[in-house]
Parts: sequence; structure tokens; C-alpha cells
Amino acid sequence: MKEQSAQARWEQITQRPLLALAVAFAVAYALPIVDSSAGHVLTAVCTVAEWAVWGSFALDYLVRLGLSPRRKEFVRTHWIDLCAVVLPLLQPLRLLRLVATLMLVGRRARMASQIRLTTYVVGAVVGLLMFGSLAVLSVERDSPNGNIRTLGDALWWSFTTMTTVGYGDHAPTTGLGRMIAVGLMLSGIALLGVVTANIATWFIARFEKDDVEERRQTEAIAALTEEVRALRAEVTALRSPAPAGCRCAHPCRPSSTAARS
Repeated sequence: MKEQSAQARWEQITQRPLLALAVAFAVAYALPIVDSSAGHVLTAVCTVAEWAVWGSFALDYLVRLGLSPRRKEFVRTHWIDLCAVVLPLLQPLRLLRLVATLMLVGRRARMASQIRLTTYVVGAVVGLLMFGSLAVLSVERDSPNGNIRTLGDALWWSFTTMTTVGYGDHAPTTGLGRMIAVGLMLSGIALLGVVTANIATWFIARFEKDDVEERRQTEAIAALTEEVRALRAEVTALRSPAPAGCRCAHPCRPSSTAARS
């Protein structure tokens, strides 16, 4: 058995702790938005927690880069991780930390072989729905012309946007809110495509399995038919009358020479 690399061992060890940190990030991100009357101390603590979670993912990227035997190839194949690590440093916006953390969590979740595609898609839908609602609520609640004032409005808007229904009863009015809407629309289309492809693959695999089973049964029936024909030929040969002068206890078959003559 091939020995597991140091990078793979690190990814396996840190997978669950990083996912737990991602949950902590979700709580820290949601608290100041849901509770608009949160004090300065609670807001500061949540901000520190967000940066700490992002720092943990950034450290994880650096460690994996250091453990990789081919670092240039690692950077080239994990450029999304690099962008997610660098993105929050460009401008100290909470939304950038949100996007970066979602990208890093998604990349690490894909590495887990035990997480099936359906589970991953469901988690992605719930995560995008929740974080999209919180993000648009944080930027639209104080907008003078905004109509997304409550968490319920934000959840309804996120759901209709992700499913590309777009009733229009709630819509973002700020530039940042519209950027969030574009991201949700693209994510919804992508996830819908993944779900459709997954269902189609399941049906195709099921039909192929049925075809293989049907071909196996057909081949078995054909082989059984050949055996029955061979047995009938032997029975017919045994029942044929014995030649004159034969004193055997069983009927003799005519010789091949006599049969040809």
C-alpha cells in the first residue's frame, strides 16, 4: 500500500477542525447582523473571531504549500485558495472575509472523499442561502431606497434569486447588494446544473445496470437453449432402433460409415 503523503495527512487531520471553525465564523458573522442592537463589544468580538477563522484557513494554505513536494504546481492548481487568502487583505470588508471563507471551506470540503456529491450540494445551497441573506441584509437594511429590511425579507429574496425566479417584490438597490445578487444567481445556476447532472448520471447508471442484467439473462437463456438442444439430440440418438445382428443390452447407434452410406 502506498504511504500517505505529509500533505494528505495534514489535510485529513485538519479537515474537521477547519469545518468547526467555519461554523464559528458563521455564528460570528450572523450575530451582529441578526441582532442590530448588538453592542460595540459584541461586534468587536465577532470581528476578531472572523479574522481568526480566516487566519486559520490562511495558515492551513501556507502549511499545505510547505508540505507539497511540487510547490509551483500546488500554487497553479490551488489558485482559488490563494485568491481566497489574499482577497480579504486587499480591503477590510466583512463581505470579502465572507467570500474568502466560503471559498476555502468549499475547497476543503471537496477534498473529503467521504462527503458525497449530494451532501456537498445540499450544504452549498444552505450555506449560500444563509450567507446571501445575511450579506444582503447587512448592506440593504440601512439603504434609503431599500426594501429588504428584515431577515425574512432577505431569506425570501435569496431563495427567489438562487432559483432564478425573481418575483421582484424585493430587490437590492445598492451596488454591493446587486453584486451579491449576481453571485447568488450564478451560484444558483451552477448548483442547479450540478443537481441535474447528478440525477441524469444516476438514471444513466441505473439503465446501464439494467441493460447489463438483461444481457446476462439473455446469454444464460441462450446457453440453456443450446444445452436443451444437445440433450434432445442425445435422447433421439439413444431411442433410434439397433442395427440387425446387434446383441447389446442397449440399442446401438449406427456406425458413422453406415450412416454415411
